[in-house]
Amino acid sequence: MHGSMNGDSAVGANSVTALLAERANGSSTNMLSQIHEALEVVHGPYSSNESRRQASSFLEELKVNDEAPYHGFTLASDSGQQAVVRHYALSLLEYAIRHKWAEYSDEQAAALRQWVLDLSRNISAEDPLYLRNKTAQLWVEIAKRSWAAAWLDMDELLVQLWNLPGSVVHKEFVLFVLETLSDEVFNGDDTVAILREGALSKACVEIFTPAIVLAEQFPNRQVGTSVRYGEEGWLVRLGELLNQCLETDLHNNSQYQSCAVKALAVYKSVMPWAVPRAIASASCVQHMCKSLAASSVAVQLASVEALHALYCRSQFRDEEFVSLVCPMYTSQMVDLLRKLYEWSVVDPHNIDDEKYLFAKKFSEMMSNLGTFIEQKISAIPEDCDLPNLLNLFLGISQSPSFVVSIPILVTWTRLLRSNTIADSPTITTLIAPLLELCRSRLIRYESIPEDSDDPCMVFLLEDIDTIPERHAFLGNYRRYCIQIIELIVRQKQSEAIYHILGQIDQSIQHLYDGQPPFSADKYSKSSMALLRLDAHFAVVEAALKGYMKWRAVHGSKLQEDDQERVNIETNLEAWCDRLLELNFEDPLIRKRIMQLAVAFSTTALDKKVGFMLKVLEHILMSQLAERPEHPVYTEAVKELQADSMHELQRLAIKMPDQLLDVYEQLEAKINEIIASGTLDNKRQVSYQTFLFTIIHRATTIDPGLRLQKLQSFINPVQQLWQNPAIDHSLSSFDGFCDMLGLTDVRHYLVSRRVLEIQDWAHYQLDAEGQALQSQLEERLKTLPLRTTKSFLACSTDKIERDTPAYKVSCALWRDALPVILPNLLKFLSNAHAFHNPDNWSGLPPEMRSLVSRILTDRFWQAGISEGTKEEFYARVSGTKSTMEGFASSIRGSVRTIREACYSILWCMSRLDVDFYGFSELPGPLAHALFSDAHCLSTHQIIALLNVVRLMVDDCPVEVRSHFVPPILATCFAQMDTKISSQWERLAQKQVSQTGADNLTEEMKEESILRQLTYTAVMMIGGFLDPARTNRQAGSPDGKEASTYGAEGNPASAYPSIRKFCLTSSTILEPLLLFLSHAIRMRDSRSCNVVLRVFRSIVPDFAASPQDSALSSSIREFISTDVLKACISSLNEPYFVDQQKELAQLIASILTSYSPSTETPREILISLPGIQKSSVDKCIDYLTRPSMQQRQQRALVLDLLRDLKGVSISEQGRITKSASTVRKERSKMQQEFMKEQPKAGDRRPSPSLDGVAGMFAEQ
Repeated sequence: MHGSMNGDSAVGANSVTALLAERANGSSTNMLSQIHEALEVVHGPYSSNESRRQASSFLEELKVNDEAPYHGFTLASDSGQQAVVRHYALSLLEYAIRHKWAEYSDEQAAALRQWVLDLSRNISAEDPLYLRNKTAQLWVEIAKRSWAAAWLDMDELLVQLWNLPGSVVHKEFVLFVLETLSDEVFNGDDTVAILREGALSKACVEIFTPAIVLAEQFPNRQVGTSVRYGEEGWLVRLGELLNQCLETDLHNNSQYQSCAVKALAVYKSVMPWAVPRAIASASCVQHMCKSLAASSVAVQLASVEALHALYCRSQFRDEEFVSLVCPMYTSQMVDLLRKLYEWSVVDPHNIDDEKYLFAKKFSEMMSNLGTFIEQKISAIPEDCDLPNLLNLFLGISQSPSFVVSIPILVTWTRLLRSNTIADSPTITTLIAPLLELCRSRLIRYESIPEDSDDPCMVFLLEDIDTIPERHAFLGNYRRYCIQIIELIVRQKQSEAIYHILGQIDQSIQHLYDGQPPFSADKYSKSSMALLRLDAHFAVVEAALKGYMKWRAVHGSKLQEDDQERVNIETNLEAWCDRLLELNFEDPLIRKRIMQLAVAFSTTALDKKVGFMLKVLEHILMSQLAERPEHPVYTEAVKELQADSMHELQRLAIKMPDQLLDVYEQLEAKINEIIASGTLDNKRQVSYQTFLFTIIHRATTIDPGLRLQKLQSFINPVQQLWQNPAIDHSLSSFDGFCDMLGLTDVRHYLVSRRVLEIQDWAHYQLDAEGQALQSQLEERLKTLPLRTTKSFLACSTDKIERDTPAYKVSCALWRDALPVILPNLLKFLSNAHAFHNPDNWSGLPPEMRSLVSRILTDRFWQAGISEGTKEEFYARVSGTKSTMEGFASSIRGSVRTIREACYSILWCMSRLDVDFYGFSELPGPLAHALFSDAHCLSTHQIIALLNVVRLMVDDCPVEVRSHFVPPILATCFAQMDTKISSQWERLAQKQVSQTGADNLTEEMKEESILRQLTYTAVMMIGGFLDPARTNRQAGSPDGKEASTYGAEGNPASAYPSIRKFCLTSSTILEPLLLFLSHAIRMRDSRSCNVVLRVFRSIVPDFAASPQDSALSSSIREFISTDVLKACISSLNEPYFVDQQKELAQLIASILTSYSPSTETPREILISLPGIQKSSVDKCIDYLTRPSMQQRQQRALVLDLLRDLKGVSISEQGRITKSASTVRKERSKMQQEFMKEQPKAGDRRPSPSLDGVAGMFAEQ
């Protein structure tokens, strides 16, 4: 069978060729001329659209013709034909192989293979590259179908081509075949390759691995029919070719340069799966290293990518590590790597695209090399040059390009975790430059003007175009810098801390060097002085975290460590004392000083009561006066004031017992401050909650006295809710409007004919309008909502259940909740009703559209809105006395009420049975939350969904069946209505032409809709998480709350929230309806979540002996509506990146439900172009027990291949410039562009400051 280039079955192939030729001969000449004519029309610049369409249709229809392969071979093998004709001819052969192979007899398949072999042998250097690659692709297509089965001599034929004398064109052909075959078998999505993955992957290993290694690595291997040829294997042949190429002058020899690049591309493809011993035996690492020193940037880049592919392998045994990784650690190699990095440094103002791309890839490869040091430190031979390698790591991390620098920062965070590495003398000399690097990079570059000449900023703008990605990337970069500082301080303690504090002392003295002196009238929140100080303090905060982690675990040398701790804390206190003496005029610098002082007081200096009292005095006494004539400065002062209250609260929570000792003096001082009349209502309440928290959290106070003192705070709050005037006002929507002054607002809007005013921002309010605006603000202050919210938050924030403080909270609010709840729900219901134009009875019908305009929040969104956030806020502030400002005051009043209600409800839900125990609560609560929720704007619903999620999370399992169904059923139904209608509305808008201003608004609208959709599906994903269990009674806060279960009736006896939802028809029906619609919503992030949710629940409704009517109906719904939605999305180009997930869900539906219902089969058969036999065959394969998920997915994609959408990138290949390629991101770079989930509390309270916190880059 082995031997000739003609391949096996040559006789049968030739006879079939002759038969086909004879059959086609009669019409051949005519057909070929028709093909020529049609191609001329398609590619002719002057052809009409109709004639081009007809010609394209003819060429496509010809592919299904039985004689098409013969015509294809005839034209493709005629070198006299135009390249475009030969390319089309090859596509005829490709169609036959890909779509009709299974229909061919063995003889016909052999004939087709023979044609491809002939075409492959006859390629020449004169053929365009795309024709040669297309021919090689045909070879691969046949190999995927018959190699290692009917076709056994493929390797021999490749070797024959490889050894043909003359130009390297056949070697390049073989390289293309090897690379593509490796990619398709090990990483591709092609159905044929996936279904034959076992045979093909084994064959690939066999032909690439040297025979001697194969025998050593697999001594017990059963030798069947051999598919390899020769002893050396392709890894050895590739190395020999590379050596030949590298011995030439690559810079001036494009042919050998191209060959070397292609050989390295094969290396890159096979390194992730090749046998490590084979890689070592074939000296692959040495060949790649030699390529690094080549005189061609393209070859160097290809070499780095191949090395990167090898070092992305996560695990090597020690001997593999020594043979494959340690050669990179030798002095000679480290010196080469250093020279390569130095060569790759580019000018930020004149970037050499090839060199810069090399630098990025090089950095990622080096990062992987560094990771192995930490993993295998004990296995590294002594002759490795780690000191110089670590110096090189420092040099790369100091690159002004953050994209080049960040992979090595990640490496440092790993290296410094190793005590062996961190304690080595080599590291000691690197500590100071590492700390300086991190300090300099902690400046908030997102606040630096984009026209800055700072090289870091220039590179940053060059690499990352969008503001959200830039912010996320900088957040990740900052996180790694902080981790490095923490780790250094944990390892070096006093040495590192004193170095940091000394450097910062010096820097603070020169904060305004090169900057204009402070001036309130030219105040900026992003002044260089402020940014510098913020960066300095970020370093100190990181050092503080590192110190606290060391202090938490120190004790191996107890006496010595304890003495060091005392010394460090004495020095820290002295440094903080000097910090408090600093007197800056900038309010935000003062704010940072205050924050840092409180951070020290509540952590490292928590035993230093005297220092805590100094900090407390500093907060209470050092306040700045507002200067209304300087609005930006005044805003910063208000920020300082607000943060002062927050820091007081931190002190009260962290150090209540120490504050209790000076409580009487504190109380007197605070009463004096309040009596001065200089505080607004909000700050008065903040001071009171500070005192409240001290009493509430203190552990040394008598329980009876504590409750008595706390009630003295709460009783006045409760009395506010018992005011008969509130009862009367909340009894009707009109009464609610009267109470807030909104009735007068309606009359004013009508009398001023607001509908006719085009530009509200330039329409100045008259005296009556300004009076009404002031009235809105004053009326809001008289409501009990803010005070209630503040005291409830203090009672429930950061408290674990079954602690004394928690029990006090429950006792404290037990009598107040039934007083507050009825009117609270009325507040919420009316606040939502205000968004419904039907409720605006005093407004003429023609003015109803005003409601939406008035209640539409203005907000700034990163990457979409014009200008900076500060400019946006300045514009908002500048329109306060206009009609736009008046509208802002109206919606601000309603938003304040709405979000205060959300916050109060969430705080109440933390009180367990005292909230959930009201049997009549669920219905009225659901009504208040959702009756008019459809009228809320998209981003307003996000806050609503967050509070619903938190209330369901906290619901005790014992009352879940009573509380949850009405809430979630109504919630899911409203979500479906609102979100589905918004996507439909957006789609209709995008069809119509819009101007630039409208486009910006549409982008904002779409972005917020995506956030809402994602919030909704993530909430459902959380409820249906299979790993989620009920929290046991008495345990710390968890997703399921239960603290009063009867003995012998633990939480585990109740179904999980997942099972609860999936067995409640009330909840499940609206939930599944929404999810089925969400599959069609054009947000890939949300779609991915929905598909994962469906894949997790589909098996739950498979037929079983305990089948219920609910299970049967859900099964039919999924088999119909969900399956149709998946197929529809699969058909859309937008969802091309979700095709794998969509196919996996379809496969899951077919495997789970086909045994019990014909519905999914009938749906598939009803699709155009889908054969019944193909569906039955697909289902048969899918339901076989040995079928893997990847294979199931491939079967579905193959069945629906003619329905799949095609992405724009697949519709036509465009040659990319080096600049474009440089901007394409690796997987590592893509991860750096994503915002990482923040550590800390699992469940933050709902954002209650309107839009201010909503648009952080997600």
